[in-house]
Amino acid sequence: MITLRGVSKSFPVSGPQRIAHVLRAVDLHVPPGCLYGLIGPGAAGKSVLLKMITGLMRPDAGSVVVDGEEVTTLTDLKLQELRKRLGMLFQNNALFDNLNVGDNIAFPLRRLYAPPEAEVQARVAERLACVALSGFEARMPVGLSGGQKKRVGVARATITNAPIVLYDEPAAGLDPVTSQKIFELLRAEQRAANATVIMVSSDLDRLLTVTDRVGMMYRGELIFDGTTKEAVESLEPRVKQFVHGLTEGPL
Repeated sequence: MITLRGVSKSFPVSGPQRIAHVLRAVDLHVPPGCLYGLIGPGAAGKSVLLKMITGLMRPDAGSVVVDGEEVTTLTDLKLQELRKRLGMLFQNNALFDNLNVGDNIAFPLRRLYAPPEAEVQARVAERLACVALSGFEARMPVGLSGGQKKRVGVARATITNAPIVLYDEPAAGLDPVTSQKIFELLRAEQRAANATVIMVSSDLDRLLTVTDRVGMMYRGELIFDGTTKEAVESLEPRVKQFVHGLTEGPL
């Protein structure tokens, strides 16, 4: 469903280096119906990789194929068509402060498909029920807790029934109980839709309870790709240290 081959990306920076290599010849394959966990230290290139998949950024080199489409060569019109098959939860939720919860959730549905308003309202109510926020349509984002904002973001990311969904730090800043509820919700949503999901998270204790496969990024490279069990049992020093939170090691 998602395949990256030799994807590289650099950005100009100040200082003697002048250029930062964020992605270095990354090869990645996520099969259909897989919940793929993407892990790694900060600034390893995880969020940039998600933006490559959505076409928000273009690689300097390499191929990005999503649902049979070569993203790097798509026109803006074709890219818009591809994005109808994508859902995205941004790291900071990215809710519109001037829109209420209902309108935030409905935004991609109205923008991409413009269905009858009765259908929009019914779909918003159904999504809110799924994330345990029934009746929150009129609430404004400023009045929501961190966990509630995440749930609204999940509802918006899944309202179009997209076959591919990307989650960037879905539990960042949440308490352990709320985090576990969010991960279990995302897993249930993925299974119900048989969606292909990539989930970036630093909350490994909970992330690894829901993933099928795991990839670890380190300094712009994908240094591990395997099943969740293989990640937990890996003897690769960097993977072992990161997965188990060890204080001593190469990281």
